[in-house]
Amino acid sequence: MLLKHVEDGRNQIEVVALDQLVPEDHLVRKMEQAIDFEFIYDLVKDKYCLDNGRPSIDSVVLIKMVFIQYLFGIRFHTSNHKGNRNQRGLSMGGER
Repeated sequence: MLLKHVEDGRNQIEVVALDQLVPEDHLVRKMEQAIDFEFIYDLVKDKYCLDNGRPSIDSVVLIKMVFIQYLFGIRFHTSNHKGNRNQRGLSMGGER
């Protein structure tokens, strides 16, 4: 018996805002409301050159990433099996 070809949806595009994915009572939203991260810009303003080099990742974004990694136990590991021993298994905190 021949079946009619049915589109399985793999080629569909769905637009989703991050706000839709994070519940209103989530810890990340509470942190965003409770902590004003703007002070970080004043702390790092003399560490960046405005007219030389590649654009950097926003300092507040970097701090938030590390903060979230710590709070949720997300470990960042690099794995380079062909590299030397010092390049394998490093975490953000320098642990091995």
